[in-house]
Amino acid sequence: MHLKRLDIFGFKSFAHKISLEFGSGITCVVGPNGCGKTNVADAIRWVLGEQSPTELRGSSMSDVIFNGTKQRRRLGMAEVALSIDNSEGFLPTDYSEVTIGRRVFRSGESEYSINKSNCRLRDIRDLFLDTGIGTRTYSLIERKMVDSVLSDSTGHRRFMFEEAAGVMKYHVRKKSALNKLAATEADMQRVADIISEVEKQVRSLKRQLSQARRHRRYSDELRDIEIALGRWQNARWAEQRRESGSRVEELRGIVSSRTSTLQDADRSSTSVRVELKDKDEALGSLENEVGELDGRVRELAEALLVARERRSASDRRVRELDGELD
Repeated sequence: MHLKRLDIFGFKSFAHKISLEFGSGITCVVGPNGCGKTNVADAIRWVLGEQSPTELRGSSMSDVIFNGTKQRRRLGMAEVALSIDNSEGFLPTDYSEVTIGRRVFRSGESEYSINKSNCRLRDIRDLFLDTGIGTRTYSLIERKMVDSVLSDSTGHRRFMFEEAAGVMKYHVRKKSALNKLAATEADMQRVADIISEVEKQVRSLKRQLSQARRHRRYSDELRDIEIALGRWQNARWAEQRRESGSRVEELRGIVSSRTSTLQDADRSSTSVRVELKDKDEALGSLENEVGELDGRVRELAEALLVARERRSASDRRVRELDGELD
């Protein structure tokens, strides 16, 4: 497995699209200081997924885009494609040639691709895992990396040996598994908290349901009692109304009889005027009787008014109870 071609457009000093072919043997990039030799290595490091602008000698990722000169306007995009010979099948893919690409825009958007199909940065890193190709592996070695390996102050030597031995993917998988376990434990803790909260709500809802059922049962009992009481009161008032009606009819008969008696007495008085002097005492007695009858009539009239008021009240209560029963 070796590099076949590097296509660069708009990356740092490469304003025009160029293609660098890598043949068998050793390929050297020579030139004076400042001609852009290091930009070739930066392009390879960048297309492999470098995320630190400082490693690319910039302050932000937009610094890798060609910024323009007096003779040429600046570009809005940088793009690098790296083609690798996979005829021996070192990479876990069926393609004999694998081309990875990266593109970044001044808006901050970026794209990755494998054989011109959009993908994620993780897909590219998984593709080259344990192959020695990467942004921090032994395929790209700078002077500072040599110093780091010799001093081993940062543990980079072990990292490179593990990468060369092909065990890095197991470390990555272990780290990924541990992260997933941690996330799963956090999710389980969250689920336990949710279950505990839901159980509290269920207990509260059970109490509310029990209270609602008792309230409904008591409400039904109260409604039945009120209906029975209304029916009893209605029957009682109906009976009182019938009794009052009978009493009124009786009083009306008495009044009518007394009225007839008074009329007869008036007619008789005409015929007995000649006997008035002789029957003063009898007349006085009759007048007393008439006075008593008048008092009785007034009493009966008042009783009649009271009975009518009771009857009106009974009729109103009956209508109210009929409305409640409906």
